[in-house]
Amino acid sequence: MSEKEILTASRFYLELKLDGSNDAVDGVFMDCKGFKYTQEVVEVCEVTPDKWGQASGGRVRRMKIPGNVKVNNIVLRRGMTSSKTLWQWFDKIQTGQWGQQRRGGSVTIYDQASTVQARFEFEGAWPNNYTISDLNAGSNDYEIEELELACEGFKRVQ
Repeated sequence: MSEKEILTASRFYLELKLDGSNDAVDGVFMDCKGFKYTQEVVEVCEVTPDKWGQASGGRVRRMKIPGNVKVNNIVLRRGMTSSKTLWQWFDKIQTGQWGQQRRGGSVTIYDQASTVQARFEFEGAWPNNYTISDLNAGSNDYEIEELELACEGFKRVQ
């Protein structure tokens, strides 16, 4: 029996490619948060024919069934570059072109030997928030660009 390697959070690669771009890759990100998929629980109450005590009717039973699925927004962070592609994508959403701007993408997680071990694909994503880190003339920190994506769903494909 072979032991499975525990995958580390520091070995991932996320790339974003947008239609109409001349770049091979529009964004490579160093931080990704928010991959959360939640199944809502709906409680249903029914009366069964089972007798309960001295009651003239049946017994009340509660059952939990799956309801709607909720997908959290994904937050991507990277060192800011001179590329305006992400800003332009965000700007198109703000000018009313959001229907044509929904995109898919993926997050790939590698093992220590740089072999792909897990891949998650998201769909129907569009940027709902664009942020750059605070500026400070006395700082040596990298400028960080953050993009929050509202997405319709994601799945594990590997």
